[in-house]
Amino acid sequence: MAKKAQQKEALPVVGKFSFQAFINFMNANFSLILLLIMAFALGFLSGSLWTQNKMLKNGSGSGTAAVDTKAAEAAAKKKLEQVPAFDPKTDHFRGNKDAKVVLIEYSDFECPYCNKFHPNMLEIMKNYGDKIAWVYRHYPLSFHPNAAPLAQASECVSTYGSQEAFWKFADSIYEKMGDGTIFGKDSTNKIVSEEMILSLASSAGADRNKVKACIDSKEMASKVKDSQAGGTKAGITGTPGTIIISKKGGYDLIPGALPVDQVETMLEKHF
Repeated sequence: MAKKAQQKEALPVVGKFSFQAFINFMNANFSLILLLIMAFALGFLSGSLWTQNKMLKNGSGSGTAAVDTKAAEAAAKKKLEQVPAFDPKTDHFRGNKDAKVVLIEYSDFECPYCNKFHPNMLEIMKNYGDKIAWVYRHYPLSFHPNAAPLAQASECVSTYGSQEAFWKFADSIYEKMGDGTIFGKDSTNKIVSEEMILSLASSAGADRNKVKACIDSKEMASKVKDSQAGGTKAGITGTPGTIIISKKGGYDLIPGALPVDQVETMLEKHF
């Protein structure tokens, strides 16, 4: 019975070494083991710090987002500088041709956001008057079937009418797009008829027959295409895309149909 009791109290054997032997080894070499653990920890910490430093030098790590954002903003503003210059002789504009601040809007007659933004620009023109010039350029999006035909028609109205006729035509397009009356009684196909276009052109003060001939010949197609290409070159990808240019050398992009107060806050930086 005593022998069995001693066997129960004996420490377990692991491989060829008893657990007691392991304990004795640890006690005898505690200082050495502690030093080894500290050396390993210091080595791991040094390696981590070296890796972080290397990542920062290479432009990666936690500072990457801030660096990339600044670089993207700088590149975008650099691109804005490539926008074709405002030319009072060829551009459609409202306001002062010699204004210190010019807004060049790239727009699409069928775009709902452009429709929302148009009255905002009219209000801004009332508020700023001759302090600014508002330039309208075409950027018809491919998924708006009426956009390119209306843009071409507006150029026909300008050519066989006047600049004033162009703006009257543009205002009426946006107004009728807003309430849906531009599609006439049968609005199921959502296509603006030639009759509607010619009626609006005539009401704006353009020669109806000449506008019709102009539309049929598509003589303004290249002009509209060139306008859009100029916007793309400056970084415009959607509508409305409005570039603020100041004679002080500043460039800014109004991203979409911003409210009047936000646009005016951006404008004030450029006077």
